[in-house]
Amino acid sequence: MVSKGTGVNLENLVVAAFLLLLSSWLTHRLSLPNSRLYLLDYPNERSLHSHPTPRTGGIAVLGSLFAGLLLTYAGHVLGWLHGGLWSKSDLLQIQWILLLTLCIAAVSFADDRVGVPPGVRFGVHAVIAGSVVFGAGAKIDAITIPLLGTWMVGDAAAFLTILFIMWIVNVYNFMDGMDGFAGGMTVVGFGFLGGSAWIGGNETLGALALFIAAAAGGFLVYNMPPAKIFMGDVGSISLGFLAGALSVVGISAGVFDVWVPILIFSPFIMDATATLFRRLFQMKKIWLPHREHYYQRLVLSGWGSKKTVWAEYVLMCVCGCGAILYAFLGDGARLILLGSWATFYGTLMAGVRMVEWEASKKVPNQ
Repeated sequence: MVSKGTGVNLENLVVAAFLLLLSSWLTHRLSLPNSRLYLLDYPNERSLHSHPTPRTGGIAVLGSLFAGLLLTYAGHVLGWLHGGLWSKSDLLQIQWILLLTLCIAAVSFADDRVGVPPGVRFGVHAVIAGSVVFGAGAKIDAITIPLLGTWMVGDAAAFLTILFIMWIVNVYNFMDGMDGFAGGMTVVGFGFLGGSAWIGGNETLGALALFIAAAAGGFLVYNMPPAKIFMGDVGSISLGFLAGALSVVGISAGVFDVWVPILIFSPFIMDATATLFRRLFQMKKIWLPHREHYYQRLVLSGWGSKKTVWAEYVLMCVCGCGAILYAFLGDGARLILLGSWATFYGTLMAGVRMVEWEASKKVPNQ
């Protein structure tokens, strides 16, 4: 399993600051028309943006992340650095996850550049997710419901874990449709995931999550509304994979309960899942592009991207704080927290319908 540590050290913070600055510089360079990787995202029936925008920001996030990891590894080998990510003896799982990230990023970049058939794309996602289970040896063996007991998944553990990772990968892709949204979820989400890992005593997992959040922070500077650059599939798919894979690593190692990453990334998970089931119930073709996610409906109802994304940031922070609180509660309080969380989302979804209804009443008066 991944090695355990005690907390945030100074070297981790210095590396995170370096990644933030490097990612910001790379993102700026990639947003310029003279960039060799200047690929434009043209508006379509799913888009909320109205003009062509570069979509290679994910390269800046991943490029700065891996550059920082290589530099810190070199510093550790040469004896310049004595703490941080590479100071642990057992890093096989993390190294395997990083290798798989490069693989899924390469396929996603090809999809951004020339297009990859959906069947091939999902096949790659399945193979990569399976490699987490059978290569890294991480899987969800049990699901605990506070006070009600623990369900041992048994022989279905591998299949359930692969589905979980694939769903998180595609959730990230589905939700990357508004300026500042996926970038903000990455900064906040991985920040709280890292905090949860440190609370659980796992410095390696916590440091890597912190580095991902920092790399995304540099990109977010240029992705806030109105965005100068998007992350593209190379960013959203890869970050979705990292969110799913690192969550599984933490769960399988007993660092945190399965509900912790679900709570942290619930602004994406709940919106995408509820939208999928609503469209299935309405007998719509779920594979077609659409603008029916709750965040899209808020934007189209008059809130606009800025107001909507800031509301989402508040929601992300509330859910992240709930995940941190979960670690310190007893079973009874945990069950109340999960029940309150579900009720809270039901209220939010009803609130979106109310916003749409209010907006529809104003149309005849315009």
